[in-house]
Amino acid sequence: MATSPILPLGERTYPDTICLFDVDGTLTPARLDITKAMEETLIELRKKCAIGFVGGSDLSKQLEQLGSNATTKTYPLATVLQNFDYCFSENGLTAYKMGVQLASQSFIGHLGEDRYKKLVNFVLRYIADMDIPVKRGTFVEFRNGMINISPIGRNCSREERNEFEKFDLERGLREKFVTDLQSEFPDYGLTFSIGGQISFDVFPTGWDKTYCLRHIEHENFKTIHFFGDKTFKGGNDYEIYHHPLVTGHAVTNPEHTEKILRELFFHQ
Repeated sequence: MATSPILPLGERTYPDTICLFDVDGTLTPARLDITKAMEETLIELRKKCAIGFVGGSDLSKQLEQLGSNATTKTYPLATVLQNFDYCFSENGLTAYKMGVQLASQSFIGHLGEDRYKKLVNFVLRYIADMDIPVKRGTFVEFRNGMINISPIGRNCSREERNEFEKFDLERGLREKFVTDLQSEFPDYGLTFSIGGQISFDVFPTGWDKTYCLRHIEHENFKTIHFFGDKTFKGGNDYEIYHHPLVTGHAVTNPEHTEKILRELFFHQ
Protein backbone atom coordinates (compact mmCIF):
# COMPACT_ATOMS: atom_id res chain seq x y z
CA MET A 1 0.00 0.00 0.00
CA ALA A 2 1.26 3.46 -0.77
CA THR A 3 2.14 5.59 2.22
CA SER A 4 0.51 8.89 3.10
CA PRO A 5 0.77 11.45 5.91
CA ILE A 6 -0.76 9.97 9.06
CA LEU A 7 -3.13 12.15 11.01
CA PRO A 8 -3.14 11.70 14.80
CA LEU A 9 -6.32 9.92 15.87
CA GLY A 10 -7.64 13.03 17.58
CA GLU A 11 -7.52 14.97 14.33
CA ARG A 12 -9.48 12.48 12.24
CA THR A 13 -13.11 13.05 11.31
CA TYR A 14 -14.34 10.29 13.65
CA PRO A 15 -11.63 9.98 16.33
CA ASP A 16 -13.68 7.55 18.44
CA THR A 17 -14.36 5.11 15.58
CA ILE A 18 -12.26 2.17 14.37
CA CYS A 19 -12.76 -0.12 11.37
CA LEU A 20 -11.36 -3.63 11.67
CA PHE A 21 -11.07 -5.85 8.60
CA ASP A 22 -10.67 -9.52 7.93
CA VAL A 23 -8.04 -10.01 5.21
CA ASP A 24 -8.96 -12.89 2.86
CA GLY A 25 -12.16 -12.19 0.96
CA THR A 26 -12.60 -8.82 2.66
CA LEU A 27 -9.57 -6.62 1.95
CA THR A 28 -8.14 -8.95 -0.71
CA PRO A 29 -9.33 -11.82 -2.90
CA ALA A 30 -8.49 -15.12 -1.19
CA ARG A 31 -4.69 -15.44 -0.84
CA LEU A 32 -4.14 -12.70 -3.44
CA ASP A 33 -2.66 -9.20 -3.15
CA ILE A 34 -4.58 -6.11 -2.16
CA THR A 35 -5.78 -4.07 -5.15
CA LYS A 36 -4.83 -0.50 -5.89
CA ALA A 37 -8.46 0.53 -5.46
CA MET A 38 -8.62 -0.94 -1.96
CA GLU A 39 -5.28 0.65 -1.06
CA GLU A 40 -6.61 4.06 -2.04
CA THR A 41 -9.87 3.48 -0.16
CA LEU A 42 -7.99 2.62 3.04
CA ILE A 43 -5.72 5.66 2.70
CA GLU A 44 -8.78 7.91 2.52
CA LEU A 45 -10.59 6.01 5.28
CA ARG A 46 -7.64 6.45 7.63
CA LYS A 47 -8.13 10.20 7.43
CA LYS A 48 -11.57 9.67 8.94
CA CYS A 49 -11.05 6.96 11.59
CA ALA A 50 -8.64 4.37 12.94
CA ILE A 51 -8.16 1.22 10.84
CA GLY A 52 -6.78 -2.23 11.52
CA PHE A 53 -6.77 -5.75 10.13
CA VAL A 54 -7.46 -8.94 12.07
CA GLY A 55 -6.88 -12.37 10.53
CA GLY A 56 -6.19 -15.93 11.56
CA SER A 57 -3.06 -16.20 9.43
CA ASP A 58 0.39 -15.45 10.76
CA LEU A 59 1.98 -12.12 9.99
CA SER A 60 4.14 -13.38 7.12
CA LYS A 61 1.08 -14.38 5.08
CA GLN A 62 -0.62 -11.07 5.82
CA LEU A 63 2.50 -9.24 4.67
CA GLU A 64 2.34 -11.09 1.36
CA GLN A 65 -1.18 -9.83 0.74
CA LEU A 66 -1.01 -6.35 2.23
CA GLY A 67 2.62 -5.45 1.48
CA SER A 68 3.45 -2.59 -0.85
CA ASN A 69 5.74 -4.27 -3.36
CA ALA A 70 3.83 -7.06 -5.08
CA THR A 71 6.02 -6.77 -8.21
CA THR A 72 9.23 -7.92 -6.54
CA LYS A 73 7.41 -10.06 -3.98
CA THR A 74 9.14 -8.37 -1.07
CA TYR A 75 6.89 -7.34 1.78
CA PRO A 76 8.54 -4.99 4.26
CA LEU A 77 7.08 -5.34 7.73
CA ALA A 78 7.59 -1.66 8.49
CA THR A 79 5.48 -0.61 5.49
CA VAL A 80 2.47 -2.71 6.48
CA LEU A 81 2.72 -1.62 10.11
CA GLN A 82 2.84 1.99 8.97
CA ASN A 83 -0.28 1.68 6.81
CA PHE A 84 -2.56 0.43 9.62
CA ASP A 85 -3.07 1.77 13.12
CA TYR A 86 -3.54 -1.78 14.43
CA CYS A 87 -2.25 -5.05 12.99
CA PHE A 88 -3.70 -8.23 14.48
CA SER A 89 -2.21 -11.52 13.30
CA GLU A 90 -3.52 -14.88 14.51
CA ASN A 91 -6.67 -13.15 15.79
CA GLY A 92 -4.63 -10.64 17.77
CA LEU A 93 -2.36 -13.10 19.55
CA THR A 94 0.40 -11.30 17.70
CA ALA A 95 -0.47 -7.61 17.70
CA TYR A 96 0.95 -4.22 16.76
CA LYS A 97 -0.28 -0.76 17.68
CA MET A 98 1.17 2.14 15.69
CA GLY A 99 4.05 -0.12 14.65
CA VAL A 100 4.92 -1.25 18.17
CA GLN A 101 4.47 -4.93 19.06
CA LEU A 102 2.17 -5.74 21.97
CA ALA A 103 2.21 -8.76 24.29
CA SER A 104 1.62 -12.14 22.60
CA GLN A 105 0.29 -15.56 23.64
CA SER A 106 1.37 -19.12 22.85
CA PHE A 107 -1.00 -21.92 21.84
CA ILE A 108 1.38 -24.71 22.78
CA GLY A 109 2.19 -23.03 26.08
CA HIS A 110 -1.51 -22.91 26.87
CA LEU A 111 -2.31 -26.48 25.81
CA GLY A 112 0.85 -28.28 26.92
CA GLU A 113 3.17 -30.48 24.88
CA ASP A 114 1.56 -33.83 25.70
CA ARG A 115 -1.99 -32.78 24.83
CA TYR A 116 -0.76 -30.96 21.75
CA LYS A 117 1.00 -34.13 20.54
CA LYS A 118 -2.15 -36.24 21.02
CA LEU A 119 -4.16 -33.71 19.03
CA VAL A 120 -1.71 -33.59 16.13
CA ASN A 121 -1.32 -37.38 16.01
CA PHE A 122 -5.10 -37.76 15.75
CA VAL A 123 -5.29 -35.13 13.01
CA LEU A 124 -2.58 -36.75 10.90
CA ARG A 125 -4.15 -40.21 11.19
CA TYR A 126 -7.55 -38.73 10.29
CA ILE A 127 -6.18 -37.02 7.17
CA ALA A 128 -4.34 -40.20 6.15
CA ASP A 129 -7.71 -42.00 6.05
CA MET A 130 -9.55 -39.25 4.13
CA ASP A 131 -10.45 -40.13 0.55
CA ILE A 132 -9.95 -36.91 -1.39
CA PRO A 133 -8.70 -36.46 -4.96
CA VAL A 134 -5.46 -34.65 -4.09
CA LYS A 135 -3.13 -34.44 -1.11
CA ARG A 136 -0.09 -32.20 -1.07
CA GLY A 137 1.84 -31.02 1.97
CA THR A 138 1.72 -29.04 5.23
CA PHE A 139 -1.43 -30.59 6.62
CA VAL A 140 -0.86 -29.07 10.07
CA GLU A 141 0.63 -25.59 10.23
CA PHE A 142 1.81 -24.56 13.68
CA ARG A 143 1.33 -20.89 14.50
CA ASN A 144 1.98 -18.91 17.63
CA GLY A 145 -1.60 -18.80 18.83
CA MET A 146 -3.26 -21.70 16.99
CA ILE A 147 -2.83 -24.52 14.51
CA ASN A 148 -4.26 -24.53 11.01
CA ILE A 149 -5.44 -27.88 9.63
CA SER A 150 -5.80 -28.52 5.91
CA PRO A 151 -6.95 -31.92 4.55
CA ILE A 152 -5.50 -31.20 1.09
CA GLY A 153 -2.36 -29.50 2.45
CA ARG A 154 -1.43 -25.84 2.25
CA ASN A 155 1.13 -26.50 -0.50
CA CYS A 156 -1.58 -27.12 -3.09
CA SER A 157 -1.76 -25.00 -6.23
CA ARG A 158 -4.41 -22.34 -6.74
CA GLU A 159 -6.30 -24.61 -9.15
CA GLU A 160 -6.18 -27.48 -6.62
CA ARG A 161 -7.32 -25.07 -3.90
CA ASN A 162 -10.36 -24.04 -5.94
CA GLU A 163 -11.23 -27.63 -6.80
CA PHE A 164 -10.98 -28.72 -3.17
CA GLU A 165 -13.26 -25.90 -2.08
CA LYS A 166 -15.96 -27.17 -4.47
CA PHE A 167 -15.36 -30.77 -3.36
CA ASP A 168 -15.65 -29.75 0.30
CA LEU A 169 -18.79 -27.67 -0.21
CA GLU A 170 -20.52 -30.67 -1.77
CA ARG A 171 -19.47 -33.13 0.97
CA GLY A 172 -18.94 -31.09 4.14
CA LEU A 173 -15.54 -32.65 4.80
CA ARG A 174 -14.23 -29.87 7.00
CA GLU A 175 -17.48 -29.68 8.96
CA LYS A 176 -17.34 -33.41 9.71
CA PHE A 177 -13.65 -33.18 10.60
CA VAL A 178 -14.44 -30.44 13.12
CA THR A 179 -17.34 -32.44 14.59
CA ASP A 180 -15.12 -35.48 15.04
CA LEU A 181 -12.40 -33.42 16.71
CA GLN A 182 -14.92 -31.91 19.10
CA SER A 183 -16.06 -35.41 20.04
CA GLU A 184 -12.52 -36.72 20.47
CA PHE A 185 -11.20 -33.80 22.55
CA PRO A 186 -14.20 -32.44 24.51
CA ASP A 187 -12.09 -31.42 27.51
CA TYR A 188 -9.38 -29.50 25.67
CA GLY A 189 -11.26 -26.20 25.69
CA LEU A 190 -10.71 -25.64 21.96
CA THR A 191 -12.64 -23.77 19.31
CA PHE A 192 -12.64 -24.94 15.69
CA SER A 193 -13.23 -22.29 13.06
CA ILE A 194 -13.62 -22.88 9.32
CA GLY A 195 -12.15 -20.14 7.14
CA GLY A 196 -10.75 -19.72 3.65
CA GLN A 197 -10.98 -22.42 1.03
CA ILE A 198 -8.98 -25.40 2.28
CA SER A 199 -8.53 -25.38 6.04
CA PHE A 200 -9.79 -24.59 9.52
CA ASP A 201 -8.20 -23.08 12.62
CA VAL A 202 -7.92 -24.61 16.07
CA PHE A 203 -7.34 -22.41 19.11
CA PRO A 204 -8.25 -22.14 22.79
CA THR A 205 -11.83 -21.03 23.35
CA GLY A 206 -11.89 -17.25 23.59
CA TRP A 207 -8.90 -16.88 21.28
CA ASP A 208 -11.10 -16.23 18.24
CA LYS A 209 -11.07 -12.83 16.51
CA THR A 210 -12.72 -11.24 19.53
CA TYR A 211 -9.32 -11.65 21.20
CA CYS A 212 -8.10 -8.58 19.32
CA LEU A 213 -10.66 -6.45 21.14
CA ARG A 214 -8.58 -6.82 24.31
CA HIS A 215 -5.97 -4.61 22.71
CA ILE A 216 -8.38 -1.74 22.08
CA GLU A 217 -10.79 -1.99 25.02
CA HIS A 218 -9.11 0.91 26.83
CA GLU A 219 -8.69 3.10 23.75
CA ASN A 220 -12.04 4.91 24.15
CA PHE A 221 -13.48 3.79 20.81
CA LYS A 222 -17.24 4.29 20.93
CA THR A 223 -17.87 2.61 17.58
CA ILE A 224 -16.11 -0.55 16.35
CA HIS A 225 -16.92 -1.64 12.82
CA PHE A 226 -15.88 -5.11 11.66
CA PHE A 227 -15.94 -6.33 8.06
CA GLY A 228 -15.69 -10.03 7.25
CA ASP A 229 -16.83 -12.66 4.76
CA LYS A 230 -17.06 -15.73 7.05
CA THR A 231 -19.69 -14.42 9.46
CA PHE A 232 -21.83 -17.59 9.46
CA LYS A 233 -21.79 -19.93 12.47
CA GLY A 234 -18.57 -21.94 12.32
CA GLY A 235 -16.88 -19.30 10.18
CA ASN A 236 -13.85 -17.53 11.57
CA ASP A 237 -15.56 -14.12 11.57
CA TYR A 238 -18.67 -15.29 13.41
CA GLU A 239 -17.75 -14.41 17.00
CA ILE A 240 -16.49 -10.90 16.39
CA TYR A 241 -19.30 -10.16 13.93
CA HIS A 242 -21.85 -10.94 16.66
CA HIS A 243 -19.93 -9.35 19.56
CA PRO A 244 -22.17 -6.87 21.45
CA LEU A 245 -19.59 -4.07 21.22
CA VAL A 246 -19.10 -4.50 17.48
CA THR A 247 -21.11 -3.28 14.50
CA GLY A 248 -20.66 -6.17 12.07
CA HIS A 249 -20.75 -6.01 8.29
CA ALA A 250 -20.95 -9.26 6.30
CA VAL A 251 -19.28 -8.89 2.91
CA THR A 252 -18.91 -11.12 -0.12
CA ASN A 253 -15.69 -9.70 -1.60
CA PRO A 254 -13.38 -6.65 -1.43
CA GLU A 255 -15.61 -4.69 -3.81
CA HIS A 256 -18.51 -5.19 -1.40
CA THR A 257 -16.30 -3.94 1.44
CA GLU A 258 -15.51 -0.78 -0.54
CA LYS A 259 -19.20 -0.25 -1.29
CA ILE A 260 -20.15 -0.33 2.40
CA LEU A 261 -17.26 1.96 3.32
CA ARG A 262 -18.40 4.48 0.74
CA GLU A 263 -21.92 4.38 2.17
CA LEU A 264 -20.69 4.80 5.74
CA PHE A 265 -17.89 7.31 5.36
CA PHE A 266 -17.85 8.85 1.89
CA HIS A 267 -21.52 9.54 1.27
CA GLN A 268 -21.22 13.31 1.40
